[in-house]
Amino acid sequence: MKSNGVDRRSFLALGIGALGVATAPAWLRPRERMVRLTIPVMGTVGELAVPARSEGAARQALAAAAAELRRVEALMTRFRPDSDVGRFNVAGAGERVPVSPETAEVVRAALACAERSGGGFDPTLERLTHLWDPARNQAPPPEAALEAARLAAGGWRELEVTTPAGTDGASLRRGASTALDLGGIAKGYGVDRAAAVLRDHGVFRGLVNVGGDLVALGEGPGGRPWRIGVRDPRDPSGVLETVEVVDEAVATSGDYLRFFRYGGRRYHHILDPATGEPTRSRLRTVTVSAEDALSADAAATTVFAMGVEGASRILASAPGSVRIIHHG
Repeated sequence: MKSNGVDRRSFLALGIGALGVATAPAWLRPRERMVRLTIPVMGTVGELAVPARSEGAARQALAAAAAELRRVEALMTRFRPDSDVGRFNVAGAGERVPVSPETAEVVRAALACAERSGGGFDPTLERLTHLWDPARNQAPPPEAALEAARLAAGGWRELEVTTPAGTDGASLRRGASTALDLGGIAKGYGVDRAAAVLRDHGVFRGLVNVGGDLVALGEGPGGRPWRIGVRDPRDPSGVLETVEVVDEAVATSGDYLRFFRYGGRRYHHILDPATGEPTRSRLRTVTVSAEDALSADAAATTVFAMGVEGASRILASAPGSVRIIHHG
């Protein structure tokens, strides 16, 4: 791991959001070039890149991976009434809503994270998320609306996931006030799936980066590790930290990508389930690494919401290898 003070000019323009990637042309193997694709997806920007000798084959693989990101988004977004999450959120209390096995898998992972963290990670904050969404609001919500939405927090305890034995089906049973928002974990799952599609197309070296959730496949250009730079949230020209990764996922959460200012305070999009308001953490940014992006995504959200000390104890009991690589 490199220390602070890395000049972001050493990073090419791959990484519009929280993470940048060093991919100097001199690092490429003979006759290789970095083939890239940038798409709007999951409410942010998706950036995919592979070092390749055949641009045509690389672009086919990238297009298939991008299509996979959009497919996962269509399944799990809260903004579409026909998505699994959209249909669940309008269902009646106690109703079982059929969902894809993939959505059931992500919900199970979210519930496991909620259980480990004692609700520090909560996938049922949709009503609060709507009220605080910086894309819709530029002032805190009225207290009456906020109090009503707080009642839905903690709904993960009432959420049931069912997968009948011997079938491919799955369903979610809604509690009295449960409303899903998988924004803290589904993006990571989508990144994992896009990386899997690249591998299915014979691509074993590359990057999938969606709004700060990143998977690095194999080694980087020239057979070196990929160098991932954590951008300074208060200085777009700066890089706080770099980390070298091979076949690993990295995720960043922070208070600077989605927020509004009101009354001298910055209100960002990461909520504290205990208060129903944006966290008052002293942290500006948290970056974690893990074996997969789903785990990294959920862990970064949990650490930012709970603080490093409390979340570190929780991450120690998480399956796989999850570690905090930067916070500030």
